[in-house]
Amino acid sequence: MSDAEGLMWRLEKDPYLSSTVANITILDKAPNFEQFKARMERATLAIPRLRQRVQSSPANISAPIWVDDLNFDIDYHVRHLALPKPGSMRQIIDLATLVTVDPFERTRPLWQYIVVDGLAKGRSAVIQKMHHTIADGEGMIRLSMQYLDLVRDAEPTMRVTDEEWAAASTVNEASSGSDALTTFITGSFKLPLALASQIRGLLADPTHIPAATTAISDSVRGVIAQLSDTDAAKSPLWTQRSLGRRLEVLRVPLTEARDAARRLGGTLNTLFIAAAADGAGAYHRHFGAPIETLRASMAISTRTSKSKGNAFSLARMLVPTGDMSIEDRFQAIQLSTGAARESQASGSASLETLAKVATALPTSLITRLARQQAQTVDFATSNVRAAPVPMFIAGAQMLENYPIGPLAGVAFNLTALSYADSFDMGLHIDKAAVENPTVLAKLITSAFERLLSA
Repeated sequence: MSDAEGLMWRLEKDPYLSSTVANITILDKAPNFEQFKARMERATLAIPRLRQRVQSSPANISAPIWVDDLNFDIDYHVRHLALPKPGSMRQIIDLATLVTVDPFERTRPLWQYIVVDGLAKGRSAVIQKMHHTIADGEGMIRLSMQYLDLVRDAEPTMRVTDEEWAAASTVNEASSGSDALTTFITGSFKLPLALASQIRGLLADPTHIPAATTAISDSVRGVIAQLSDTDAAKSPLWTQRSLGRRLEVLRVPLTEARDAARRLGGTLNTLFIAAAADGAGAYHRHFGAPIETLRASMAISTRTSKSKGNAFSLARMLVPTGDMSIEDRFQAIQLSTGAARESQASGSASLETLAKVATALPTSLITRLARQQAQTVDFATSNVRAAPVPMFIAGAQMLENYPIGPLAGVAFNLTALSYADSFDMGLHIDKAAVENPTVLAKLITSAFERLLSA
């Protein structure tokens, strides 16, 4: 794993900080399940991580490593079930929410796809669940290219043969605990122990930073600057946190949303965050607790042609939520998002930097610091681009896509996934924080309607 992925894995010790991501894909009819399973089985040959499990390093002295799962079973990861009547959207949404919140079996590869038949009008769905250490949002889109088709009647896929499995097997020496220990001892540390010791000392007593080496002091300065932001989240209503979850789904026409953003002089991402902020502010006014600003986080892709695995960072920013015109809110957020991107690009405490320093700290401290930082954010946003044309899964056409982003300690996460000419969104809510989820969903929908006509 990269340092950032190792950090996400260690944070799983605290269930509130789970980084599982999921998606609900609505299909126009039931797919050919055996064909879909064959495609997913072949995807594991193209993407070895899909048949690998996580093996932690001894005493967490390095990021965990991926090792082949010698007991890999495609039937565990690709499942088939049906909803009872009436097969409503609410039923599939609630099922996907329960699937998402269930922790992964840590001795198996960290993904699961469930084909669900029995939706109204003869439709079906696919619930895709994956741990963030396997892929970020864009990585999941790339993975989907292994099983998506451009036509309904694509060439059938053959199941993987025993000979192909044998040829693809890349069982490495780290598959046993003793071999893994040998590997770590012989020098595969992500962070040298001497450097780790210095970082622990500097975090304990920052007055020694001026005397430290430049590389170490720069990293620790950045981390301290990041961790020193302990200003609590702003909402007077969203103060409680729990493991209770509620998902609402929203969608708007993609072309209309892009046109509206251009008319207002900004981007689709600005329009997306403006709607979230407008709805959040309206929610507080609706319940008699008006608030002028809330703190939001925004996922920023750092992917390049050389990127492997996860490639993103998180930027935090204050967004205006007071009573104002939708146009003024859009302009204010355009400035805020621009400043957040510039700050993230120039800041030394990137996610990877924080992760490197985290390898020098015990897991209990890391989870405590992560909880502390989560408590400074009211809500999270993420915007992912998907296919611009209709796609098919095993003979069934994809109609809608609703992503489920991780909460990781915030009140709600609004994640968008553009597909064909639709901008589909999953509003993932902590039920203890937002006690009236349907009201929040309606208010964010209303904000989009006003933005599209602005």
